[in-house]
Amino acid sequence: MKFDIQGKIVETNGQGFLSNIDEWSEEFAAKLAQHEGIELFVDHWELIWYFRDYYKETQTNPTMRQMILTLGRQKSSRFRERKEYEKHIYRLFPTDPIHELCKLAGLPMPQPDT
Repeated sequence: MKFDIQGKIVETNGQGFLSNIDEWSEEFAAKLAQHEGIELFVDHWELIWYFRDYYKETQTNPTMRQMILTLGRQKSSRFRERKEYEKHIYRLFPTDPIHELCKLAGLPMPQPDT
């Protein structure tokens, strides 16, 4: 797929992952989300930025477990329960949160769980 981002063509593979992760921008994430029928709100952006920061530090994508353990503790008391926070993430990204977040954050396709 190709997206026109402020006059520049940004390409993805057939599954929507960036061909060149250095071409990521918030505008790209917004256009990809629109293409995939996702309306981005603050909670979505917080997760996208968490994924980008995590990747920048570790050169790997976070797992669902890592994300819940890290971010679940930072949210208000209603999200301290891990299962509740996981449900919240699935409400934001019902299909496959890790894949969707990696795509929107401009990161490589995550490896399958082993």
